[in-house]
Parts: sequence; C-alpha cells; structure tokens
Amino acid sequence: MKTKLIFLAIALMFCALPMFAQGPGGGAAGTGNIWVPVTAGFSMAIASGLCALGQGNAVRGAAEGMARNPGAAAAIRFALILGLVLIESLALYTFAIIFVKVV
Repeated sequence: MKTKLIFLAIALMFCALPMFAQGPGGGAAGTGNIWVPVTAGFSMAIASGLCALGQGNAVRGAAEGMARNPGAAAAIRFALILGLVLIESLALYTFAIIFVKVV
C-alpha cells in the first residue's frame, strides 16, 4: 500500500508539470520565477502540518484535564476553543500571505 501511494504521488507531480510550462505574461518556459508556487506549496504544507500538531496537542491536553477534573470542564473547554481558534488563524494567515505572493 505504501508503494502505491508513493507512485501515486509521483504521478501527480508529473501531472502538475504542465502548470509551470508558461511563464508570467504569456512568455515561454523559464522566463518567470518557477519557484514561487513551489515554495508557496511547501510553506502551506509546513504551516498546516504544524498547526495540526498543535491542535492535536491542545485537544489531548484538554481531554486529560477534563478527565482529571470534571468540575473545571467548562473553563477548560473555553480555553481549548480559544486556543484552537488562534492556532487555526496561523494557518489562515499563512494561506492569505501565500495567496497574495502567488497572485
């Protein structure tokens, strides 16, 4: 199964190559900066992955806290939701910056 996913990822990368064939302004290949969309994709992947790790740790901590002290569940839930909103806003800010940079 792992090799199938690797081959699928490679096939998708080859399918995406024609996207970079034309430079900005309708020029031929190689006239524009081809690395802007590539680095934008990598930066969004890194930001999304790290935000997911942060959200997972936040949920785990909140679940442990509510299990240890059920009386404080409301306060823990409020802090969890506030933290998740702030963590998710980091991914959205990254997406907005990437969108402005690429377009």
